[in-house]
Amino acid sequence: MPDLSHLWQRLMRATALVFGLAVGVGVTVFAYSNTASVDVSWAPLHFNGVPLWTVAVVPLAVALAVGALYHWFNNLHHFTEHMRHRRRVKELEAELASLKSHLDTALAMPDHAKVEDKTKVEADELAEEPAPEAAAEPEPQPEPVVAANGDDKANKKSRKRPAVLSETEPVAVADVEPKPETLAEN
Repeated sequence: MPDLSHLWQRLMRATALVFGLAVGVGVTVFAYSNTASVDVSWAPLHFNGVPLWTVAVVPLAVALAVGALYHWFNNLHHFTEHMRHRRRVKELEAELASLKSHLDTALAMPDHAKVEDKTKVEADELAEEPAPEAAAEPEPQPEPVVAANGDDKANKKSRKRPAVLSETEPVAVADVEPKPETLAEN
């Protein structure tokens, strides 16, 4: 199943935008509709002649500002945790590379970097070799033989894998010509 988290995140952001625009339009309409002055008292605090719309809009704006600050600080905490974990991952990767090199030297294995360099050099050498020139006339292809029922068993290829010899392995060579001593005996 595909990961749809980015689509969900886009939907949530679009919903928040639409909701914010609706709140903004509502506050604007409320402010133009309620222009009368009121007296606001809260324990020892007394405000006289305050427009009515500020009584509703100011607490809403303060709540939004506090929520935004909380959200930013929360994201800052997640960011610092992410950076700390990232630093720890780099430390562990360096330790792993060090342990691999120590293990290779302890087991007398070739170094990974040297093996990679050697394969790159061999690949470059193969790429530089010129391709053999094509013959002027292509070789004629044998016509396919249609086998009757049961005759196709003889024409099937062998299922054994051909032997692969390395350049460093010694190869035994059969002596085809008889030696002069064996000719004299016959």
